[in-house]
Amino acid sequence: MSTLSVQNLSVQNEHRPKQSSAPATTWVNHLPSSIRPYLYLIRADKPAAILLLFYPCAWSVTMTCYALSAPITTAWTYVGFFLLASFVFRSAGCVINDMWDRHIDAAVSRTRTRPLAAGDITRLQAFIFLIPLLALGIWLFMQLNEYSTALGLSSLGLVVLYPAMKRVTDWPQAVLALCFNWGALLGAASIAGAVDWKVYIPLYVGAACWTIEYDTSYARQDRDDDMKNGNHSTTIIFGDRIRPILLMFSIFACSLVAYAGILNGHGFPYFIGVALGALHLVRFIAKIDFEDKKSCNDSLHNNLWFGFCIWAGAMADYILKMQS
Repeated sequence: MSTLSVQNLSVQNEHRPKQSSAPATTWVNHLPSSIRPYLYLIRADKPAAILLLFYPCAWSVTMTCYALSAPITTAWTYVGFFLLASFVFRSAGCVINDMWDRHIDAAVSRTRTRPLAAGDITRLQAFIFLIPLLALGIWLFMQLNEYSTALGLSSLGLVVLYPAMKRVTDWPQAVLALCFNWGALLGAASIAGAVDWKVYIPLYVGAACWTIEYDTSYARQDRDDDMKNGNHSTTIIFGDRIRPILLMFSIFACSLVAYAGILNGHGFPYFIGVALGALHLVRFIAKIDFEDKKSCNDSLHNNLWFGFCIWAGAMADYILKMQS
């Protein structure tokens, strides 16, 4: 976006009446007003993305424990760890994203009520809030082995740069996919102290294809605003071909996740999970109404079932193996 465009958006935002940062029905509204903007800033009222970030970690942890025949307690310990880490890093990512995008968010109907875009908090306040989140995230990485710590910290560059991608590339969802699924590598490294690349690169790329599918579906509700404001997005370049293209990405996702399972030596419960996940994605893409904003907005919640199916299949296979 040009400097002039950003200035124009800034002027528009300054003259826009201040709006509430969220609907009154949100549970956050029942908390003290002083902390509400910070909870809305980290999307505390919208936890679906935490699980979307968590599931590739859970897949990787479970698959590695399966391969190494690690105790069940090890799997659950690291699953809990990555659930907490997903909350922390998703929260930090939201703050970074909104600090980059406060002027863009102010020009998009879905995002103009975000705290920074609406003027409920300043960018300095957001930055101060970000510091403990990043500190906690780095501390969490440091609880892992040295290899995992280095691998985890290497993802922070992608996290910081992602919000700028909608300004420079038609594929910002692909960049999001690269950083959002780092856990598919990190989960394996945390258990084994290394990454079996032949197994986890297919898993990582498959998870990335899944992210492109669900984030493009979700972003479709912003297409008109994005086109008007000069933002880049896969939902724009896919155009009227969005349904078959997203079906293609879903096929890639399922195929690569299944291939990773073959390379990892999994049994039939894993592949039942993949099959159920694939059926869910096909049904979802067939039914979604890309012209209806609510249908697009529900994409993240609908895609949680795919992530769960893969993890449930991997966990069932792992438990059966440990009991045999």
